[in-house]
Amino acid sequence: MSTPVLLTGGTVVDPEGGTATVQDVLVQDGRVAALGDLQPPEGAIVLDVTGLVVGPGFIDLHSHVHSVAGQRLQAFDGVTTALDLEAGLMPVARAYAEAAAEGRPLHYGFAASWAGARAQVLLGVEPDATLESSLAVLGNPDWQRSSSPRELAESLALMEREIGEGALGIGVLLGYAPRIDPAEYVAVARLAAAAGVPTYTHVRELVEADPTTPIDGSEEVVRAAAETGAAMHHCHVNSTSRRHVDRVLAMLERSRAEGSRVTVEAYPYGAGSTAVGAAFLEPALLGRWDIGPSSIVMVGTGERVRDEGRLLELRAGSPGEACIIEFLDETDPRDLALLRRSLEHPDAMVASDAMPVSWPDGTHETREWPLPPGGTTHPRTAGTFLRALRMMVREHGSWSWPEAFRRCSYLPAQVLAETTDTVHGKGRLGVGADADLVVLDPAQVTDRATYTDPTRPSVGVRHLLVAGRLVIRDGELDASAYPGQPVRA
Repeated sequence: MSTPVLLTGGTVVDPEGGTATVQDVLVQDGRVAALGDLQPPEGAIVLDVTGLVVGPGFIDLHSHVHSVAGQRLQAFDGVTTALDLEAGLMPVARAYAEAAAEGRPLHYGFAASWAGARAQVLLGVEPDATLESSLAVLGNPDWQRSSSPRELAESLALMEREIGEGALGIGVLLGYAPRIDPAEYVAVARLAAAAGVPTYTHVRELVEADPTTPIDGSEEVVRAAAETGAAMHHCHVNSTSRRHVDRVLAMLERSRAEGSRVTVEAYPYGAGSTAVGAAFLEPALLGRWDIGPSSIVMVGTGERVRDEGRLLELRAGSPGEACIIEFLDETDPRDLALLRRSLEHPDAMVASDAMPVSWPDGTHETREWPLPPGGTTHPRTAGTFLRALRMMVREHGSWSWPEAFRRCSYLPAQVLAETTDTVHGKGRLGVGADADLVVLDPAQVTDRATYTDPTRPSVGVRHLLVAGRLVIRDGELDASAYPGQPVRA
């Protein structure tokens, strides 16, 4: 049993009920044991949180961080559950087993990997439950082609097996194979509907960016949801829609009004991150994004790609290497307004698309804290949630604190509610809820990570509890805390 913790005098936010009230919170045995004007049980840790905001820890549906180092950065961003649902990992049984053996400070979970299933069937590449191996195949033309009926059947069988192993849905990196037959996506959605799990999709190109696309990427999600009845999650609408986000969001909202089970997420950055070999980074296509090769920066070296020839060289020599793509100008008020509109959209959730942290020697993991210098990643790994809170609560007043926790905690839990009993106690703050809690200083919450210094932890998280264990106390990490548990269907 963990030591009881009593949080006294804080503003307690329950996004399920939309309430914010000053009261005490008693955490015991991994649950919220009591709320109100409370006395501490014997031996309890008592923390005065007067003037602070207490709410359910953030649930990140879109985190590619599979390391202690990366999860610790996310902890300082208020995250208590980090799930890789857009890409997924394969085999999921191995992914869960390895995370459990290594220990995690945050809860973790994975979707079945459509990309991994295709790699195994189309390329004969056996997935090894790592993101690096997934990224390595995305630029392969043989992986990007349409499946034959036999190949599709084999891929679907693999994904169905993964769902049986506890995968939290099916992650579909459709944007990396943008010319495949749309019937394949409908078949995946039909499998998800039959299994009662969601899909999480990185959509193919919009018609504005590629008039020759087999189908507009966001419209494809809407059509498949309507046709199959599947619950379908549209990943990072800000980065796939770019300056066309208003059109896409209006279409998604119409589909929801008509009864489709489509949900959407966004992150508050004008730059994305992926493998340099991604199909949509083909030099001839960049102009459709209103960018060029110089808008691409290699994560590991900091190299800004000088021209088309250098981009072709990088794509041929190291297609799986991570890069950053500047698709909006974060210094332009008009582009910042687009990002805000993505977050203001009714029921849009915050999700980070957090990327692995790597060091010059090629390592992706360390238990040293603070992190050793020289780590590289996208700043969204460290700063997504508190950047969103700074923008939407502190600076613009677009969200109240209950609304902020609804976007960051409650709604993500609802995406998973039909899939797994594990999340029924998450995303809310009431008696009996899971003791995954974040205590924020409302005057301080902000990101500090930048594109040139991406591993600076956010500030404003005073305390963070995962399964009732203090991972962060008084703004300091407990490096011995590994209370993370698997979230699986």
